[in-house]
Amino acid sequence: MNNHNYVAILAGGIGSRFWPKSRTPFPKQFLDILNTGKTLIQSTFDRYAGFIPKENIFIITSADYTDIVKKQLPQVSDENILSEPSRKNTAPCIAYIAFKLMQKDPEAALIVAPSDHLVLDNAEFERVATIALDFALHMKAFVTLGIKPTYPNTGYGYIQHEAMSVADNIYKVKTFTEKPNTELAKAFIASGDFLWNAGIFIWRAKQVVEAFERHQPEMYEVFAAEIPHYNTPQEQEALERIYPLCTNISIDYAIMEQANNVYVIPSSFGWSDLGTWNSAYDNLEKDYLGNAVAGDHVMIIDATKCMVSAPNDKLVVLQGLDDFIVVDTKDVLLICKKDKEQQIKDYVAEVKRNIGDQYL
Repeated sequence: MNNHNYVAILAGGIGSRFWPKSRTPFPKQFLDILNTGKTLIQSTFDRYAGFIPKENIFIITSADYTDIVKKQLPQVSDENILSEPSRKNTAPCIAYIAFKLMQKDPEAALIVAPSDHLVLDNAEFERVATIALDFALHMKAFVTLGIKPTYPNTGYGYIQHEAMSVADNIYKVKTFTEKPNTELAKAFIASGDFLWNAGIFIWRAKQVVEAFERHQPEMYEVFAAEIPHYNTPQEQEALERIYPLCTNISIDYAIMEQANNVYVIPSSFGWSDLGTWNSAYDNLEKDYLGNAVAGDHVMIIDATKCMVSAPNDKLVVLQGLDDFIVVDTKDVLLICKKDKEQQIKDYVAEVKRNIGDQYL
């Protein structure tokens, strides 16, 4: 293993599209969505621990979730669990880990990865990630992993790349596009030069810091002012000063869409962002009527193509539904057409507006 390779696993999201199983106090990255025996963050850690030194794996999370991370990943030392004082999207937390690592190890190469994605082929993932680390190191490039699309998904971002590769299966990025409508997604698929954006980034920490200086100078100055405090007992106090001054912005908008040295590797390693109940449905075993069930005591009668999640100690009898999401918890029951799943966030907002936060 290369001791200069690091991973930052981002674990601060609230997973609202997996409501009502995912709640603000205990979101989806800490759940075993697919009944594998491991939570999503545990599976993510194990994936990287296969080729990155364990002491080089950092978890960046909200201060609200630090104790959950410690409980689910006892093998991670306390100093490798980094607590953000507030949620400010992905750019500030990536600036934080880049500044921190650059002081710790000037040769650091970094993978930034979500904590709640599914990868079925870990060996292929390791192969692609190792190629990306090598390319980022030697070419001083930003590398992202793009997933070869299999259908016109409207819930993913897309990456368009140049027609000619710059190295074996590595292409310069032309554009990033946020979630398109159905017609645009179909056009992307037909063109052959668009990939799903997996949200996995590979780069040298030094290059990230330089990119913030160039493209986000105000945020750069805020983090740079605290350089003497990274990797010291004063680091958390420094973050309390930094975060209120940071813009709430994603790394895609802050850096990736502005930089001119961004490359993508088209990949196929059984990836899903597990962002919605439909993505869970796609990755769960189904009965002969196409129903995917997570729960020990679910009885299905004349129902087809449903996604059902229920507590293991609760009996659920489902009859007559076709293409529905049914999620039962101790205090909330969600019954929703599968083709309306992108509106679950809206339903959550409506619950908050009418009832308050107690069910969120």
